[in-house]
Amino acid sequence: MKHLPPASSLFRHRILLHLMSFFVLAAAASAMATADELAPVQKFLSEGRLTDASDHFSELLKTNEADQQARFSLGVVQFLQAVEGLGYDHYRYGLLGDRRRQITFMRLPVPENPSPEKLNYEKARAIISGFVERLGIAEKTLADVKPTGVLLPLQVGAIRLDLDRNGKRTNDETLGAIIDSLQGPRSGAAAGSTAGLTIAFDDADVLWLRGYCHVMSGLGQIVLAYDWKDQFERTAHLFYPNVETPYSYLQAEGPGVAAGFNLQNITDLIALIHTVNYEVTEPARMQTALQHFETVITLSRESFRLIEAETDNDREWIPNEKQTSAVGQMRVGQGIVKGWSSFLDEMELILQGKKLLPFWRGAKGGIPIFTNSLEQVPVHPELGINVRRIFTEPKRFDAMLWLQGTGLHPFLEKGPRTDQKTWQGIMSEFDGDFVTFMFWFN
Repeated sequence: MKHLPPASSLFRHRILLHLMSFFVLAAAASAMATADELAPVQKFLSEGRLTDASDHFSELLKTNEADQQARFSLGVVQFLQAVEGLGYDHYRYGLLGDRRRQITFMRLPVPENPSPEKLNYEKARAIISGFVERLGIAEKTLADVKPTGVLLPLQVGAIRLDLDRNGKRTNDETLGAIIDSLQGPRSGAAAGSTAGLTIAFDDADVLWLRGYCHVMSGLGQIVLAYDWKDQFERTAHLFYPNVETPYSYLQAEGPGVAAGFNLQNITDLIALIHTVNYEVTEPARMQTALQHFETVITLSRESFRLIEAETDNDREWIPNEKQTSAVGQMRVGQGIVKGWSSFLDEMELILQGKKLLPFWRGAKGGIPIFTNSLEQVPVHPELGINVRRIFTEPKRFDAMLWLQGTGLHPFLEKGPRTDQKTWQGIMSEFDGDFVTFMFWFN
């Protein structure tokens, strides 16, 4: 599934925010750690000195390549640098301007940029490509971490990200403050509740973090595979206050009174949907994205193999059935493990093209006007969608034609299809909360 540039960057932010929100599920139950119980990298992270941390642990590894904690620390720092860099790029160009604080998941405690730089299509692509490149650096470092019992206790709420790069690194820029701000006053969590939350990241979590690098890199590669310049020039003013576009009159109107939007922005949103019609300009990126997603499946399996073999119970991020999660009431019983394993198996078959997605056109009678569930949507009796060919033989992506069905014609073929019974069995293991666990497990 493609995500709309430049809105795709918002989607990736939302994934990260969902992920960070796990840190506050039950902070009252988390372990409080003293400074000497934390990993040495914590001091750098708490002070927001990511560059210094990167230099420090790089030097350590030059003198002792076998120092797995130093290598894990460096990988974490590089991952945070990737996130911080993405955040700064959006600050630099004034993402959403003063609309930001009126939108729930964008209420970050970072000052609005009073003088945002002008953003053009090439720079917008550079934001995404830079993020993917930095993720690749972090993943390469993490891939070299050997599973030798490495442990990295981190006070996650105290980590600082200098998203506006003013060098001040205030308390408002900690992950804890960011999460508390996003939760808002109705969340029931006290301000500062994340400050003492400590998680002891271990061998399995190295693989988990690598998986997230691949997830976000894959999404970035999909966006970069297509040409969305026309959409950017017609609608980017919805997201950025200073856009280089032939249609400068759109931006002259400024923000409106309804969460920063005016009546004419309804037509802008329609135009945003209408222009989801992208030509493939870098098809090799789609194959790279496929490789990323296939790697996620492999890493997730390996991560759970290590999790299931653990015998300790030390401030776990993802626990096994006999362990306790550092994030409170989250439990991972054998049913969930079984369901996740089945999900990975099914997704692997789909990405390999060995199972097809159901195709919703060509069934007698078509789709009913009134339907309460997907179970009532008929599917073609023989044809299915080969997802692998979407990546290996990419074509123009026209959202309306894909929805209508004819846009998917090049990828239709006969063969075994994934079915509702399989997915109902998977979902039943998660008690209706599959999406939460999907963001958690990656």
